[in-house]
Amino acid sequence: MRTEARDYGQAAQSFPVIEPDLLATIEARLKRAEATGELARTNAMFAKRVEAKVRRPTPVAGLSPASVARAWEYDPSVRLERDIRDQKGNLIAAAGQTLNPLDFVAVKQALVFVDGDDAGQVAWATGRYDDRAAKIIFVGGSPIEEMTRRKRRFYFDQEGRLTSRFGIEHTPAVVRQDGRIMRVTEHVVKPGGTS
Repeated sequence: MRTEARDYGQAAQSFPVIEPDLLATIEARLKRAEATGELARTNAMFAKRVEAKVRRPTPVAGLSPASVARAWEYDPSVRLERDIRDQKGNLIAAAGQTLNPLDFVAVKQALVFVDGDDAGQVAWATGRYDDRAAKIIFVGGSPIEEMTRRKRRFYFDQEGRLTSRFGIEHTPAVVRQDGRIMRVTEHVVKPGGTS
């Protein structure tokens, strides 16, 4: 089939497309904000907010101090949904196979979850565990302030990923390896950091 182009003429009045260049508009606004000091104020405010979040992360929601001691087991085994192969295509693990990471790695330190705003829980954890025995993980409070004060390392359970994985609802809680499972215990701490 053969097609040809034809000139049908002008059917109505046409106008040129007049749009401001987006990049030029953004650049002009940035220059104006820089000249008035607004850009510096905005950057300072943003930096302050970021620093505040780093110093005091958002507390893990839904956790409360333990009023009753309880313990359970957590099995970290996973059932594979698809084959896992190496870069050469060799089969490492087949779909449907169940793997337990504790068969390959050992968790040498306990994971101790505490509310960093509860002085009793922090005293309880630091009195029982040194840096070699456990990683003390805050679910609230400021780990940076405590690191400065106590001269030891603390961690934070960002977005409650670990506490939700282990099913922790109350603090303090301790997670430690027991063979092919992880044993989880929630402890009742009396005022002053005693159990």
